[in-house]
Amino acid sequence: MAEAQHTPRDGQAFDIVLIGGGTGGYVAAIRAAQLGLDVVVVEKDLLGGTCLHRGCIPTKAFLKSADVFEEVQHAAEFGVDVSGAFTFNYPTALARSQKVVNGQYKGLLYLFDKKYKIPVIAGVGSIAGPGQVRVAPNGGGEGYTLSARNIIVNTGTRPRAIKDCPFDGERIINSDHAVALKELPASFIIRGGGAVGVEWASIYGRYGSKVNLVGRIVPSEDEEAAAVLTRAFRRQEIAVFPTSRPTAEDIEVTKSGVRMRVTDDRGKEETLEADVLLVAIGREGNVENIGLETVGVAVEDGLIPVDAMMRTNVPNVYAIGDVNGQQMLAHTAMHMGVIAVEHIAGQTPYPLDVLNSPMVTFCRPEIASVGITEKQAVEQGRTVKTGKFPMRPNGKAVIEGETDGFAKIVADAETNDMLGMTIVGPHATELIGGLAMGRLLDVTPEEIGISVFPHPTVSEVIHEAALDLLGHALHI
Repeated sequence: MAEAQHTPRDGQAFDIVLIGGGTGGYVAAIRAAQLGLDVVVVEKDLLGGTCLHRGCIPTKAFLKSADVFEEVQHAAEFGVDVSGAFTFNYPTALARSQKVVNGQYKGLLYLFDKKYKIPVIAGVGSIAGPGQVRVAPNGGGEGYTLSARNIIVNTGTRPRAIKDCPFDGERIINSDHAVALKELPASFIIRGGGAVGVEWASIYGRYGSKVNLVGRIVPSEDEEAAAVLTRAFRRQEIAVFPTSRPTAEDIEVTKSGVRMRVTDDRGKEETLEADVLLVAIGREGNVENIGLETVGVAVEDGLIPVDAMMRTNVPNVYAIGDVNGQQMLAHTAMHMGVIAVEHIAGQTPYPLDVLNSPMVTFCRPEIASVGITEKQAVEQGRTVKTGKFPMRPNGKAVIEGETDGFAKIVADAETNDMLGMTIVGPHATELIGGLAMGRLLDVTPEEIGISVFPHPTVSEVIHEAALDLLGHALHI
């Protein structure tokens, strides 16, 4: 199925021209079509962007393969005899990941081609002046200019390289390369312990590769969550160097792989060797060569600042998704797209509070959170009260054989406002949605405490964490 194509006339007018059709952009286009707005997407690559093709979807497919392989290895504990020989087939896992991506992509193209009939122009879009978007078609050919009553920039971000240590796609790679590796290297150094780094560590470590993870583990999450994951990784024989900050001078590409000088927790220096270095130290905005300067769109630290309605400092120019830097998550980008379009349509959309937008990390054990951490609350000068309940006493977690982790609730001791919630353990990324809704609706610990949670489920750890905050947890 081909992407919807459109042959525009030079100067043709649209209510909205979207520069970029990533997660936020394609959702914005669909919402615009639902509202009866004339919208067009200019996309230089593939509709769906990084999340669909090189991020969220393929990595979670890889993680599912790792989960299944791990479950087979422990199947005897559950009475399933797999004593015969079995191996992990990386090419099959890769093919399945690509099949999942292709299926999701076909579904997205159906929405654009058939249901909403949204035109997609294959080319590079740039702002040529007020209300003007210049299109350079893919493959060359004469460019043309579209007239736009409103412009939405959705150009996303790209993996950040270590300074003076560029990616080569073979020995030094990023997450874009990782989803397409044809063969599984025997060993990795992963530089960066954020969500991307720990997910790939969780993938490759369980596939059977030797993994060294260099950098602070999940720095945006609660410190107790980081400690649980660090212990779990070390039990999984993933070496972790959380205090090491190597630079390009500490990295050497050899004929057979990569060497990196690091320091361990005690400050002792050692040299790691691996087939491949995967760099996951963050992302930087795609703000170059899209004409922002022609109309004076502000750029700060390589990102585009916006207000609560996703407006830039220039009238009728909006920026959504990673490129505005508010929160680099796909589900947040979707909401940004809806807010921008509904504002353009004259509605009054509810402003996005990123503290109500959950963070989810699909490592093993999973980590999910919403709001702020206990440490952040204290740094803000708040007096806090906390409730915490471990996974280990939870019957369902024991049944599933996944007892690492906990649920934690942080509340303001004076106002009783729910400030933040963290879950580490099985199904954490699913369970956090309920807490995100609770935070949006100003649910209190008492209200969680009097709610009835189904038994036996992992969700009971949320109930028990609230009861613990109130001083009377039942199962510890």
